[in-house]
Amino acid sequence: MNFFKRNKTKDDKGAMVVPAPATSRNRPFSFINSYNTLTKAEYDLYKSLRETVPIIDAAIAKTVRLMGDFNIIADDKSAQKTLDRFLKNVPVGGGNYGIYSFIMTYLNELLTYGQAVGEIVLSKNNMEIAALYNADFNDVEITTDGNPLNLIVKNRGTNAPAPYQNLIVTTLLNPEPGTVKGTSILKGLPFVSSILIKIFTSIGTNWDRVGNVRYAVTYRPESGSSAVTSTQAQQIADEWSKAMRSTEVCDFVSVGDVNIKVIGADNQMLDCDVPVRHLLEQIIAKLSLPPFVLGISWSSTERMSTQQADILTSELEHYRSIISPVIRKIAGTFLRLNGYDEGVTVNWEHINLQDELELSQARLNNAQALEIEERVNREYRTEVEYEEGTSY
Repeated sequence: MNFFKRNKTKDDKGAMVVPAPATSRNRPFSFINSYNTLTKAEYDLYKSLRETVPIIDAAIAKTVRLMGDFNIIADDKSAQKTLDRFLKNVPVGGGNYGIYSFIMTYLNELLTYGQAVGEIVLSKNNMEIAALYNADFNDVEITTDGNPLNLIVKNRGTNAPAPYQNLIVTTLLNPEPGTVKGTSILKGLPFVSSILIKIFTSIGTNWDRVGNVRYAVTYRPESGSSAVTSTQAQQIADEWSKAMRSTEVCDFVSVGDVNIKVIGADNQMLDCDVPVRHLLEQIIAKLSLPPFVLGISWSSTERMSTQQADILTSELEHYRSIISPVIRKIAGTFLRLNGYDEGVTVNWEHINLQDELELSQARLNNAQALEIEERVNREYRTEVEYEEGTSY
């Protein structure tokens, strides 16, 4: 199997089918307004969301980085060095090396599209793993063979099942019952994001109008001078245009009743802070990230920030439990090809060192309190014994 080459489609007569170029849109990213669920265009929609709304792209990128690193421990201790060398140096797409790069790209696809597909590429002699490859969803689709428990990866060009299904890793994020379709964490955001884009587009248009100032020049001729009105108006227009095109400071001098005012200066721009914040709150709530992680300084107490960090930790633990079977399958396949027992254990690093720091600080405070309490008790007993001895 090879996903590197994208298959081209042909019509019934065998002629090559060439997709028509996309038509122009009225405004940037207007594709979001044409959102239609359960279609192939959904992948383009989620990709467009990440390109359009920076906070969505930042949230997914930070979630992937917060997953942390992991170690794979082989049950067969004699295979540990060989396994470590493979996991560190295995080629991955994009010129990267190591299973960590593969898993981070795999998780990025999983969070964005709700499903991810990867391939274990064998060498020509089929005796060892040559590379790990993250498949593009423009090339593949996930179906079943009639049994909902058996996932089959098909090639979109030929609509035929890909060979060597046992070398393909597939993950669905929170699939809906009775389907083989994962649920993206961006589901529910197209409508909110479309409103946010409209606000930003309007702001940009208004600033184009306000920043590039336009003037209205009004000439009111005296009564009885209508015969020369057109000539005077043309002269005023020419001189005004010359003054505006000049790169140096230039004064405009006119005779008669001439009024000059800025177009739109009397209109007040709408305040967008409140609606934009409401929309961002909806987006951040869906992405399950605390605002401070994204650099948003909304008012929050220290206890609230701690609770939000705990919620984020539970989300990351959930993603780790979904990714771990993929890691075990890749490592187990390598060990089996090299004649070792395929049993492995995935150990993830601690998500947040701040938790351990707080626990250590709490233990230190308890130890100091206990030491102070014992010292006070000793001093009190010594004082009581001294008073009892002097009373005799």
